[in-house]
Amino acid sequence: MSTRDMTTRAWGELGLLALIWGGSFLSIRVALDEIPFVTSVAYRVGVAALILWVYVALRRLPVPSDWRTWGALLVMGLLNNVFPFLLMAWGQLHIETGLTSILNAATAIFGVLVAALLLADENLTWRRGIGVSIGFLGVATAIGLHNLASFDLRSAAQLAVVTGTISYAFASVWARVRLTGLSPQVQAAGMLTGSSLVMIPLALTLDGIVVPTQGDTILAIAYYAVIATAVAYLLYFRVLAMVGSGNTMLCTLMVAPVAILLGAWLRDEVLSANVYLGFGLLVAGLLIIDGRVLRVLMRR
Repeated sequence: MSTRDMTTRAWGELGLLALIWGGSFLSIRVALDEIPFVTSVAYRVGVAALILWVYVALRRLPVPSDWRTWGALLVMGLLNNVFPFLLMAWGQLHIETGLTSILNAATAIFGVLVAALLLADENLTWRRGIGVSIGFLGVATAIGLHNLASFDLRSAAQLAVVTGTISYAFASVWARVRLTGLSPQVQAAGMLTGSSLVMIPLALTLDGIVVPTQGDTILAIAYYAVIATAVAYLLYFRVLAMVGSGNTMLCTLMVAPVAILLGAWLRDEVLSANVYLGFGLLVAGLLIIDGRVLRVLMRR
């Protein structure tokens, strides 16, 4: 199977990953009411790494012993956790939530482009290009196209968010090139260990020792560290091995609708017509990328 093919199982796991990450926005927002954002990232990667190493030990999975592999895992931690988490968290403090969500969805575009440039088996076909573009338009429509009016390349906060999305794209390519042969569990545990080696000292230096005391904060950290990081990255590396770098980044298109629906459910908000139109465009884009519906229609 080519890494460009998307099976029903792959779509299912990608959708589950989007569901998990879509809920992380709310939990992170709750935690930031009590703890600084650098400390929140340190808790996220540190707790998740500890849980995954316990899992690896219980499963008695082989652990790499060479420094080259550990160096690759450290770089993966920087690209996939440290840089994007810090850049995007800082950016969100200074720009509107709607624009941040749209820029985050652009990860799918960068993911497909970077994969096509650097990986021989992930060519940029017309179907993938059109599908990702329509999907991104759908996300932007659902969130509100008016948010794009405030986009400004001179804004440091906006550039920080964009840089974070590009870092995600390079991380998925790095994993395919340098981490093949490791189990998803060891890849996730090693990556998060690399992130922890950077984030924990940084948090202690900038924030000191911060211990959450509120129940909501503790529950929020538990969700985004255990579910949205430890469990989610097990899924991430499984999907990456199945369908490749560019397709894995499609998850960011699917995260935004989950976050919108969760917000409407928890706040009893009425979804506007543009939300439904955006969701329709997103589904159309994903169907074009999948290709199976198009093949059926072309046979008629």
